[in-house]
Amino acid sequence: MLNMHIFLVGMAGAGKTSLGRRLAQNLNWNFVDTDQRVCELMGMTVNEIFASFGEPLFRNAETGVLIELVGQPPCVVSTGGELCTFSENVTIMKNHGIIIHIDRPLDQILSDIKTDRRPLLAGGSHEDVIDQYNRCIGHYRAAADYRLDNSKGFIVGAKNLTDLVESIQ
Repeated sequence: MLNMHIFLVGMAGAGKTSLGRRLAQNLNWNFVDTDQRVCELMGMTVNEIFASFGEPLFRNAETGVLIELVGQPPCVVSTGGELCTFSENVTIMKNHGIIIHIDRPLDQILSDIKTDRRPLLAGGSHEDVIDQYNRCIGHYRAAADYRLDNSKGFIVGAKNLTDLVESIQ
């Protein structure tokens, strides 16, 4: 059995959280969403954190969540869309687990992403999503130990992710 964290990186709308929850269920592991954990710790929404304290504090809190996970039993972690754009976060993840890039084509993300349901894209447009994709895609690819193509829907993606993790063990 794999004895390290599994970190899922990728764009908002790529499937990190839904696939991560299913993988954690299949492995009988805990699941952590870093954005959700930051919100729990601060008792605020992402938008409230940004408005009250700014993006730098949020980004530091994300790093704090990774550090918190280091001492815990292995779990499946869905990371925020920009978490792996910071080298210290990539170092923490590489030292304590494997990184899987959940890769979904931009046109599919754009076709069904609800920007109002994505805290960091709230009020944003498709152009904002495209901008984030262009800024972050190279970071996802560089950080990842493995890549999962999530272009064929949830059922196929969930099976392929479970198969990938089992093949690593």
